[in-house]
Amino acid sequence: MAPLKNPRHEKFIQEIAKGKSQGEAYKDAGYDAEGHGAESAGNRLLKKEEVAARLAELQGMAAAAIDVTVQTLIAEAADIQAAALAANQHAAAVSALTAKAKLAGLWIDRKETGAPGEFSDLDSMSAEQLRAYVARPAPSPDDQDETRH
Repeated sequence: MAPLKNPRHEKFIQEIAKGKSQGEAYKDAGYDAEGHGAESAGNRLLKKEEVAARLAELQGMAAAAIDVTVQTLIAEAADIQAAALAANQHAAAVSALTAKAKLAGLWIDRKETGAPGEFSDLDSMSAEQLRAYVARPAPSPDDQDETRH
């Protein structure tokens, strides 16, 4: 479908497709309306058959352009992994494998915080002691700096 013959209608649809509200798009298209009047007028304009068809077309084009899913990303990573293995680039192949695992939700990066051994006595604590430990105030960065000197 070609752009709408009425340039203001086309501008209105372009703004709607960008994610603006009907009222904002209506005003940006050059129409003079305020508040709920702009929303109402925009709603009426969207009910016109040619305007609705043009919006559907633009939304379909946008959806096709961003058709990136976890599955397509995993497939691309698999292609990269295969090419890396064929080129005897094992580090790149492992990186692609890691990316596939992360995309599939099978690889979770974890990070521990705290000094070595800081949490070693947690296994021997009672439930009440654990609650008190968790509820204690966190040390400030200044306190941590003093312990490092």
